[in-house]
Amino acid sequence: MPEWEAAAGEPGDGKPTPSEWQPVDVPGRPATLADAERVAYRTSVADTRAPDETMAVLRLDGLYDGGTVWVDDERVADTDSVVERVRVPFEPDGETEIVVACDAPDDRFGGIHDTDRVPAGDSVPGIWWGAEITTHPGTVVLDVGAEARTVDGGERGLVEASVRVYARERVDDRLTLTMRPVGQSRGRGMMDRTAVEGDPGEITTAEKTIELRDPSLWYPREFGDQNRYEVRAKLDGEVATATTGFATVDYDEGGLTVDGESVPVRGVTLQDATPADVERAVEVNANLVRGHAHALPPDVYEACDAVGLLVWQDLPLTGPGGFDVDRGEALVGDLVDRYGGHPSLAAVAVHDDPTGTFVTRVDNTTMGRLRLRWRLWRSSYDRGPAESVAAAVPDTVATFPVVGDPASDPDAAALYPGWDFGSVDDLDWLRERFDSADVVGEFGAGSLAVADSETTAGFDRAKHDAVVDGEGVPASQEYQANVVRTVAERLRADGTPVVVANALRDTGDGGMGVYGRDGGQKRATEALTTAFEPVRAILPDSGTGELETVVVNDTPQNRTVTLTWAAANGEETVADGERDLTVRAGGRATAPVTVPAGATVVELRARSDHGSTTVRYDVE
Repeated sequence: MPEWEAAAGEPGDGKPTPSEWQPVDVPGRPATLADAERVAYRTSVADTRAPDETMAVLRLDGLYDGGTVWVDDERVADTDSVVERVRVPFEPDGETEIVVACDAPDDRFGGIHDTDRVPAGDSVPGIWWGAEITTHPGTVVLDVGAEARTVDGGERGLVEASVRVYARERVDDRLTLTMRPVGQSRGRGMMDRTAVEGDPGEITTAEKTIELRDPSLWYPREFGDQNRYEVRAKLDGEVATATTGFATVDYDEGGLTVDGESVPVRGVTLQDATPADVERAVEVNANLVRGHAHALPPDVYEACDAVGLLVWQDLPLTGPGGFDVDRGEALVGDLVDRYGGHPSLAAVAVHDDPTGTFVTRVDNTTMGRLRLRWRLWRSSYDRGPAESVAAAVPDTVATFPVVGDPASDPDAAALYPGWDFGSVDDLDWLRERFDSADVVGEFGAGSLAVADSETTAGFDRAKHDAVVDGEGVPASQEYQANVVRTVAERLRADGTPVVVANALRDTGDGGMGVYGRDGGQKRATEALTTAFEPVRAILPDSGTGELETVVVNDTPQNRTVTLTWAAANGEETVADGERDLTVRAGGRATAPVTVPAGATVVELRARSDHGSTTVRYDVE
């Protein structure tokens, strides 16, 4: 791709004509243009067509927050959603000038990038995901879509293939579709054909349902193989592909099921996602990522498909305030059109953090609890618009219309004991007092990543300083690690079917991430990794006397777990024991342990054919 230039411009419908341009990387986000309401991008491309080629296609992806495209002064494309792909066929005539104008959000659907949780330099309107020019003969296969579903109890698979074709001359031909297994040791391919008809200069769509007997299913990690199928469309030597997979997702009060298997969810939110975050999510033992109020890039979905991470996709809608329902329904359509073929897509949420009850922290004193009740009583939120938008989501994925604090009557709760309210020990009180949802869509605490922080996006320093006892990075990260581990453990011990930590990675020099902005580990990385071990023992109450240990098993097999425990005072063991427990798949089992007075630490070890985990608790 040739070199690009960019410049800030005034919002409007006309082609931008700035007097000064600066070189930039595309795709990318030029931080020097932070806070611009409109950013224009320009390049000139030479004619690189081979002798047998007549067409070129401009391919743009990820225009935030929408954009307009001109080719040699002709306005050729408009998009109002970051997930819409732009495909512009054109015939070069010497040097071709391309101008793209991207505007800052002007409605409620800018998502997390339209808040102070992401640095302004990372929210610059622009071409975020992809930009290239390809050359072709007179007929062009622009792109392929493929969505897979099973019927007849899984005995048959149907893949709905959709192929967009541009033809310089009238086209009346047969399109060849082939489907072959990807990432699986078994499976067979299929081939079919369908007619394509279109007038000169027209983009036409050919659709075909491909049937497959006994399809191989896609499973989340730890539950099975990530079986997928590549759909290949060929027309006059032109080829394009798409990858899909068969996965059936259901949700009820018992939790999430995929392909009939109950899947206890251990998730993390992604605040400004990259494919490397998928690897980090696996490292902390997550089996789901939540695109927190922003559309995940397509390469993140592809990475999730490959490793078996489920995806919870939010609409880009966060914070208090009304919104246009029609616009929300259109965005649902855009998201489903773009990502519905990914077997990892498991859930969609509509409105994040709609009430803002905890703009400032509430302490856990008697007056603090009264203050919290007063805030919740005063809060009002009309769930109707979110539910209307949620109704547009296909029933093939789970739907959470509202993610928020108790004042919003959430479908997925945002619970921050030890950060927004009181201490971690107030978790049970919060859930019981306000009838919190079984789905916990976010929890956690913030911490510093570096001592001299410059970029504080996504980090509430006032809340941090109110709860952290001590100064500097170590004290900050130690507090965060304790909150993250304790809340995650207690939610799992309670049998909460969906548990999602906020967040995986910081967007600034401090924040809610268990990793820093650059991907470096914070102390909470190990804390969350330990808390999210699929099979492990948990001690919800770390006092003395006879206590109940909970052994959780998130795997799809029943496990015999040997629980070994020891209470110590310094180096001296003062009590210990061992017993075998049968823990059903996706279930829990309990066993008593006795911690005598004077003990300072308790160590639990859970050993099974899945592996062995050891965890230590300080006795309070």
